[in-house]
Amino acid sequence: MKAFFWILAIACAGVGLTLLAHYNTGYVLLALPSYRVELSLNLLAIILLAAFIIGYLVVRLVSGTVRLPAQVREYRLARRRDRARATLLEALNEYFSGRYARAEKAAADSLELGEHAGLAAVLAARAAHELRAYERRDRYLARATAADEVLRAVTEAELLLDERRFEEALERLKQLPRKHTAALRLELRARQQTRNWGEVLALADELQKRNVFDAAQAAQIRRNALIENLKRKALDSRALEEAWRKVPPHERTDPRVAAAAAQCFIALGGCGEAHRIIEEALAREWDSELVGLYAECEGGDTLKRIERAESWLKLHPDDALLLLTLGRLCARQELWGKAQSYLEASLAVEPTYSAHFALAQLQEKLGNADAARGSCRDSLELALVQLRASTGGRRRTPS
Repeated sequence: MKAFFWILAIACAGVGLTLLAHYNTGYVLLALPSYRVELSLNLLAIILLAAFIIGYLVVRLVSGTVRLPAQVREYRLARRRDRARATLLEALNEYFSGRYARAEKAAADSLELGEHAGLAAVLAARAAHELRAYERRDRYLARATAADEVLRAVTEAELLLDERRFEEALERLKQLPRKHTAALRLELRARQQTRNWGEVLALADELQKRNVFDAAQAAQIRRNALIENLKRKALDSRALEEAWRKVPPHERTDPRVAAAAAQCFIALGGCGEAHRIIEEALAREWDSELVGLYAECEGGDTLKRIERAESWLKLHPDDALLLLTLGRLCARQELWGKAQSYLEASLAVEPTYSAHFALAQLQEKLGNADAARGSCRDSLELALVQLRASTGGRRRTPS
């Protein structure tokens, strides 16, 4: 519709100018020394218009000629940028398709073209790393620009972690002015491998705040860190007690953490603390594996532990490990009849080599040599069955 109105307006203007020229009888007289030039007004208007048009075209031609080299350079740069982008996209496609040799070549070509040099250098380095061409990888990373320092640092740290060069990865991450989420995740991996469990706990909390981990994942990471940290202190009772005091109260009753702490205290002879840890954890959450440690340490008041275990038995009458624990405790207190009944009840619920072995020891103390040998044989058979199951039933052939 706009085009129609424009055509109509131009046609009306043309008609108007034609009528104006037809009825215009004016003239222009130009007086120059020894010359007199007389022109009609219409002709003068046509000459001026023609002169303007010619002058405009000449100016445009000269301007275009002057600007031509710059336009050529700009055109070439645009084509170079387009080629670089296309090559970089090709490199990304090849890399994520697993064709690392092609990805490296395409990324190197894009790097030479100069567009997105940092990204191209990092991509070429990653592809070379996958090809185990570490020298080429380092050369590519060295070509990353200063503007891409964070990208280069994070990439270097990740690749160093893949090579199990954990300390070097940590040093590279320390050079970052500010730790973003990706860097913190890499640092967490490095701290776990270097067994710096205090830092692992702090990093797990920070990453949970940033919604990198959900509550269950963060709890699992913290649980493993606490357990490993306690195990590292298992040779020094004072260090172990200090580490245990630093464990938050709600995590002390976690069955796995409590089991690790109890085992460490038992190894150092701290039976009373181990028993208290087990009792507090079982009061919050029942765990059969944890109750199995209740009879491991010989110190403390055995009768009191038997009473506590029998109170648990009322709530968990079919727990084989609890019955085994009671049998061991009663045997330690020389309550032979109760010990035998508990051990036989444990075997009735779930036959285990531990229960058979405990029963064999009891029978030996009672002087029942044949029964002791039978229970010992049953214990060995069950142990062999479990060993075969854990190794997938494979047998070694003699070499």
